[in-house]
Amino acid sequence: MNTSSSSATSPRPTGERVQRGPLRPGDKVQLTDPRGRLNTIVLTPGERFHTHRGWIEHDDLLGGPEGVTVHSSEGIAHQALRPAYEDFVLSMPRGAAVIYPKDAALITTMGDVFPGATVVEAGVGSGALTLALLRAVGDAGRVLSFERRDEFAQIAAGNVEDFFGAPHPAWSCTVGDLADALPQTLGPGEADRVVLDMLAPWECVDVAANALVGGGMIIVYVATASQLSRTAEAVRASGRFAEPRALESMVRDWHLEGLAVRPSHRMIGHTGFLLFARRLDDGQGPIERSRRPQGSTPSDEDMEAWFEPPITEQAIGQRTAPAKRLRKLGRQAGSRARTEAAAAQSDDAQHPTNDTATHHEEASDDD
Repeated sequence: MNTSSSSATSPRPTGERVQRGPLRPGDKVQLTDPRGRLNTIVLTPGERFHTHRGWIEHDDLLGGPEGVTVHSSEGIAHQALRPAYEDFVLSMPRGAAVIYPKDAALITTMGDVFPGATVVEAGVGSGALTLALLRAVGDAGRVLSFERRDEFAQIAAGNVEDFFGAPHPAWSCTVGDLADALPQTLGPGEADRVVLDMLAPWECVDVAANALVGGGMIIVYVATASQLSRTAEAVRASGRFAEPRALESMVRDWHLEGLAVRPSHRMIGHTGFLLFARRLDDGQGPIERSRRPQGSTPSDEDMEAWFEPPITEQAIGQRTAPAKRLRKLGRQAGSRARTEAAAAQSDDAQHPTNDTATHHEEASDDD
C-alpha cells in the first residue's frame, strides 16, 4: 500500500510552520554572539536590536535561513536560530514559577502521555508544561487546563499562541477551581492523565480519581517534601490507586573544549518532586506492600507539625509577580500574532489591491 498520497493530503500539524522555513515577522529568534551570550527577540520589520556592541537590524534576519549569521553595526557576528522548547520556556513571559523542561520531559515520558490522550492540567501557571503536553497529545488529543487566576490564564494563552503560531486546537483553559469545574467538564473515566501542579494537591485526589479511566495516571508536581508526603498519603488513603512512585531529577552540563572535558560548575538541581500513581478500575484495590517497621512511632505532636500547617506560596518560597507586572506580561505574551498582523497590513499597503487579491486567490487554491 502506498502511503505517500495519504500523508501528502493530511493536515499539517499545529506549529509546523513556526518551526520550519525562512525567518518571518513574529518569529522568536535566539541570537548567540562569539562569547556564547544569548538574546531572544521577536522579529519585527524595521526594528533594531541594541547590544552592548552596536545594533542589529531585524530586516537583516527576516527571510534568512536557520543559523544565518549577521553582524552588528560594530561588526560583531551573531548567529540566529529559532528557540527550541527549552529556550522558549526559559525566555517567555512568566508570571509564576514554571515547570522546568527537565521535569516536563519526565511528566510526558514517565507519565506516558500519548498522542490522542485526554489530559487534565491544574494549574496552568505561565503555560510551560501546557506546551509540552500539547506536543505530546497532538492535534487529535485534548489538554484541558484549569487555572484559578485569570491573569495567569491570559499569559499562558499568549505563550501557547506564540509557540505554536496559532491557538492550539487541542487546548482549552477554564478559569476556576478544579474541584468545582472538572466534574462539569468531563464525565467519570474520560481522562487518561491528570497532572496537578498546585499548593495542596491532596485536596484534589478524589476529583482526579473520578475523572480518570482505569489504568490512567495521576501525576503531581510539588516543591517540598511535606507536600510530597501529604499527597502520597492521600493517594494511598483513597484506595483507588496503585502504590505511588516519587522521584526528582537533576541535570548537569559538561564543559567541552579540546581536552578540557569536565562537569560544568553549575547545574540545575532540585526544582520539584514528581509523584506518579496508576488508577485502578472500580472494585479493585491496591495490594498490601510489605514495609520495614519504623524505628519509632511518631507522636501526635509530630504528626500535627507535619500535616496541619497550611501550605502557602510564601511558606514554600514561591514568588508571584505583582499585579502591574502580570498585566505587562499579558501584553508581551501573544506578540507573534500582533507582529504578523502588523507586517501583513504593511505589506498590503505597499502592494496594489489586485496583487493582494491574486495572492489570496493563490493561497486558497493551495489549500
